[in-house]
Amino acid sequence: MAKETTYAGVLGSLSRFDAALEANAADLAHLEGSRTRLRTLLSGAQETAKEQAALVAGKQEASKRLRSQLNEAQRVASGMSKLVIQHYGLRSEKLAEFGLQPFRGRSRKAKPADPVDPQPGTEPGTTTPAATTPAPLNPKS
Repeated sequence: MAKETTYAGVLGSLSRFDAALEANAADLAHLEGSRTRLRTLLSGAQETAKEQAALVAGKQEASKRLRSQLNEAQRVASGMSKLVIQHYGLRSEKLAEFGLQPFRGRSRKAKPADPVDPQPGTEPGTTTPAATTPAPLNPKS
């Protein structure tokens, strides 16, 4: 017998082995008790495999129903959230209780400093007198 790894492969291999045992039952009369036990176990395994296949199909159908129900529930909840916002108002903090974000206004961006005019009151391109005179080397003199 070849080494099978899937359940279907193992069941097929065992079924072929059982068929070969049955075909040679006259030569292998001393194995009749074991062959009966193998046939009982094999039929039970085949029934379990059929049951498992039915459950897989049922699971797939349940997954499709669940996906459909969740999509419909999300649509209804989306509409209801708009009604809750309308009831309490857009700025109400009560909306947070429903998992909704109340409108709290927009934060203003700070005006960036003008890089061309670093000092207010001076013309661009002109220098101040303090900037043109060199600083003394010795502050004590």
